[in-house]
Amino acid sequence: MAQVATGPKIPEPKGGHKDNTHWLYIGVIIAVIAGVIFGLVAPSMAVQFKVVGTMFVNLIKMMISPVIFCTIVLGIGSVRAAASVGKAGGLALAYFIFMSTFALAIGLVVGNFIQPGDGLNIEASAKAAEKFTKAAGEGGHGTTDFIMGIIPETMISAFTSGSVLQTLFIALLVGFAVQSLGKRGEPILRGVAHLQVLVFKMLTMILWVAPIGAFGAIAGVVGATGFEAVKQLAILMLAFYITCLLFVFGVLGLVLKVFGGFNIFKLAKYLGREYLLIVATSSSESALPNLMRKMEHIGVDKSTVGIVVPTGYSFNLDGTAIYLTMAAIFISDAMNNPMSMAEQISLLIFMIIASKGAAGVTGAGLATLAAGLQAHRPELLDGVGVIVGIDRFMSEARALTNFSGNAVATLLVGRWTGTVDKQRVHDVLDGKIPYVETADDTHVDFHHPTVENTPTAQLQPTPQVDLDAYPTK
Repeated sequence: MAQVATGPKIPEPKGGHKDNTHWLYIGVIIAVIAGVIFGLVAPSMAVQFKVVGTMFVNLIKMMISPVIFCTIVLGIGSVRAAASVGKAGGLALAYFIFMSTFALAIGLVVGNFIQPGDGLNIEASAKAAEKFTKAAGEGGHGTTDFIMGIIPETMISAFTSGSVLQTLFIALLVGFAVQSLGKRGEPILRGVAHLQVLVFKMLTMILWVAPIGAFGAIAGVVGATGFEAVKQLAILMLAFYITCLLFVFGVLGLVLKVFGGFNIFKLAKYLGREYLLIVATSSSESALPNLMRKMEHIGVDKSTVGIVVPTGYSFNLDGTAIYLTMAAIFISDAMNNPMSMAEQISLLIFMIIASKGAAGVTGAGLATLAAGLQAHRPELLDGVGVIVGIDRFMSEARALTNFSGNAVATLLVGRWTGTVDKQRVHDVLDGKIPYVETADDTHVDFHHPTVENTPTAQLQPTPQVDLDAYPTK
């Protein structure tokens, strides 16, 4: 009989409460359209607005570390059995490695079948590629550097360096330490719970300026590149978008249905607002906090969400994996210097490791591509500059696929570890239990006590829930 710690039942939205957040996402759509028009009509002026989009993405990235820290500490610190966390982490890592490898292989197959760069005879821009080559070299994409980069030099640097894995490492240590303290750790949990409410309140305030950020980002990129680059590389873009769509609704949809029993189309509808935010910013990290909240709301245990989602943003980048191999094939064909099958397989193995450093941040995929080419075929490195002009347009598909892969992974790991309420998942996806986000209720805690549902004077032991009581088929 599977048992996990759980808290009071989620308070359902009151019938009289009005959800005004739809105006936010309508504003984002209008801002994106306005940005495109502005970029075409006044390109020189529109380029100056790019800084606005950069500022908004930085605001979102600023909140990533505290969101991850609070969620994981509360999740692990409140769970009764550390073994359940280890099981979820092990299953998640195994799934991530398999799916990212599969996505890399799909990119190779599609790239070789379509050969979008064949016959283009392009001349690469070495200057444009040099920037990303330098970034790739500084990023430390080697295996040793990657492993060493997980451990921060100090506890404070884990939050200031911007490394998701370092924050995750510190949060895991704190969570297990609090768990081992037993009742003595309860005041710490209450403090972190208060901090979490503050963090999500700040995040909600930031999200209300999303239309401004979206306008600046879109106007800047359209003003700088126009549509010439898109036209020249339309085949590559079209092939990549189609591949991502087939991967999400075909591969991920089939896996989710067979192993989880859930519908990918309903899940996509449930996460629709997050998809719009990702399209506006081209970074899946911008929707990470909302994904964690929605996965908890849908019925996945907080400890599972806290482990799977942040880890997935470094280890489960399906869209980036597809992009890396397709772009590499395109560059080699376009420069009339195609890679042999052995070189492609070697590149695939390298990308399995290197892609773990491209954690959902805009532009990281391009730097990883440069690192892969530099390691295997340095003479092709200049070709990276050719796709710089449309990388921004392709990054939306990468980010959306990465995001979808992590949402599916969270539900699957929850099913495999028995830490998800399957009936609630169906009810939420069917719209019977709507997700309502307000400024005053920015985080709903499903499985663990927070300052919303626990008296500050005493953190009561959480009752047990028999997951076997829920149907598994």
